[in-house]
Amino acid sequence: EQKYLCSNCNNILKKALQTLCGHRYCSACLAWIARNNKNAICQKCKEEDPSTFSEGSLLAEERAFGDAAINKEISELRVHCVTLGCSWSGIMKDFEEHQSLCEYALIPCHTGCGHIVMRKKLADHLENGCVNNVTTCQRCKKSLSSSEYQEHSCEGSLCKEQTPVHTETPSREKNCSTPSVNKDGCRFSEVGCSFRGSKEKVKDHERTAVGAHMLLLLQHIKQLKASLCTAAKAANGFIPQTEPSVNENKLQVFENIVAVLNKEVEISSLEIMAFRRQSELDQNIIRGLELKIAELHRCLTQKDAGLSSLHKSLLFSEQASYDGVFLWKITDVGRKLQDSVTGRTVSLYSPAFYTAKYGYKVCLRVYLNGDGTGKGTHMSLFFVVMKGDYDALLPWPFRNKVTFMLLDQNNREHVIDAFRPDLASASFQRPVNDMNIASGCPMFLPLFKLQSPKYAYVKEDTLFLKCIVE
Repeated sequence: EQKYLCSNCNNILKKALQTLCGHRYCSACLAWIARNNKNAICQKCKEEDPSTFSEGSLLAEERAFGDAAINKEISELRVHCVTLGCSWSGIMKDFEEHQSLCEYALIPCHTGCGHIVMRKKLADHLENGCVNNVTTCQRCKKSLSSSEYQEHSCEGSLCKEQTPVHTETPSREKNCSTPSVNKDGCRFSEVGCSFRGSKEKVKDHERTAVGAHMLLLLQHIKQLKASLCTAAKAANGFIPQTEPSVNENKLQVFENIVAVLNKEVEISSLEIMAFRRQSELDQNIIRGLELKIAELHRCLTQKDAGLSSLHKSLLFSEQASYDGVFLWKITDVGRKLQDSVTGRTVSLYSPAFYTAKYGYKVCLRVYLNGDGTGKGTHMSLFFVVMKGDYDALLPWPFRNKVTFMLLDQNNREHVIDAFRPDLASASFQRPVNDMNIASGCPMFLPLFKLQSPKYAYVKEDTLFLKCIVE
């Protein structure tokens, strides 16, 4: 069914992930798409409606989630092996294990000879056809295949009888095979393996050289069978008898070793399968946790934005005035004046205040280094009408008298200026934008007075401006 197929490779889903748009992908396919395509769009969405685009169609691993339901359905599907000659059938979750054991599967020879052989014919290939699987005669130093070695004669039979068999294994094993003091030998040294090393290296060697060890055992078993045949003939008077009982014991020992080795291979295969399944489960758990973390991160971001908005609202509520009288405290006057001179911060806006609880919303704007006709010589102070919540109920244009005051902090000589609005000016009409153009006193106070120690307009780097709207 289509629901079991990947939207990318169109093969049966492996570790299925479902995207926000509802389509399914193999986890590996989705990772490849996201890694190689910026802002990739779901192919299925394009096929269904090329003109439609939605945020959910964007492909990203963090925007997908593991589809446990479809993975369970797929694991229970009835399947059969399509390898020629194999009759295995079962359910999908057992298929991967079968693939690693299928006798009819074509696999590369582990010696690196380059041949691809059927798994059940690997032993025959190693014995009769593998160019890398050779045995070196220790007397004449000639390299022979397994079948050639059986027929090889070097000074009679002394070569085989007096020297141990050494099988050439891949280069990694040969490099590790030099015996040295305080090094352990491989358990298969009795059948010709010359590897020696630390306990850990011996364990690694025994785990990776299973094929080579099987071949060594096979060669020795054949030699023992040949010896038994010789012993049997001797018993019948053909040739002098050797020691059949000793050979029989050795044969039994080697058969036991082969049985143990096969059992270890089987256990290792089962352990590998268990590790793979556990790894898949762990990956699904990790993916689920990553999605939860991403969701929590989004929630925290939203909450942070909400808290920031509440903080601003609370700050505004604390500073707001609702009776038309507003006192503005400006700190760091020296720095802010310098910023105004250099143009870094030309002007400052006060917090908003109201002429009444449901009245006009207004604020002040000050140029510490002056503006217009007062630029560079005076402090300029302006009045700004802002868009408010109750503008629809108020009379327009704004016509209330406005009084400005710069307070002398020694309470001796306050600077006071007042004006009535020009009813024709756009500054006092009902606001269309957030605030109207400022209007007021460009030459409110000479700068030399602001900075003079004779006056206390600036004290401890702080000044106070007051506005009264009648």
